[in-house]
Amino acid sequence: MADRLLQVARVAGAFGVRGEIRITTFTEDPLALAAYRVLTREDGSPGLTITTARAVKGAVIARATGIDTRDQAEALRGLKLFIAREALPAPDDDEFYHADLLGLILETPEGELMGKVKTIQDFGAGDLIEVQPPMGASWWLPFTRETVPEVRLAEGKLIAVRPAEIDGDADEG
Repeated sequence: MADRLLQVARVAGAFGVRGEIRITTFTEDPLALAAYRVLTREDGSPGLTITTARAVKGAVIARATGIDTRDQAEALRGLKLFIAREALPAPDDDEFYHADLLGLILETPEGELMGKVKTIQDFGAGDLIEVQPPMGASWWLPFTRETVPEVRLAEGKLIAVRPAEIDGDADEG
């Protein structure tokens, strides 16, 4: 079975005139990208082999094998870069890679199916799980210990508590 690939970066374009590449990273430590060195395309084919990298605000400036000119670097703009999930370090206790949670089933503590994890986003106030119920529109659940007290990766599920619904003020028009 092929390794599951995770997107870790995207080429933003050229940097300077000597073939350096500006790369937007999706890793906690932007320079972790350099440690992986060989990055693939989504289909698993070779993408970039990073030879040197330095962090700048919001990105990494890198040199890569075979990229020597600004035009070559600019031609890579938009290239999505991936690594095998197995290449990532094991997360600490009570930490999870979002990719490991996607597709998991959400159940109440009583065993009632709530749906599946569709996506996980952070819009600035912490992680939110987009729950896709068996029928109907998706909804958002904060990914906190209070609302998701148990993560059972081996069982492929999260135990979740649906927050109380907040109704609007009946007196408002």
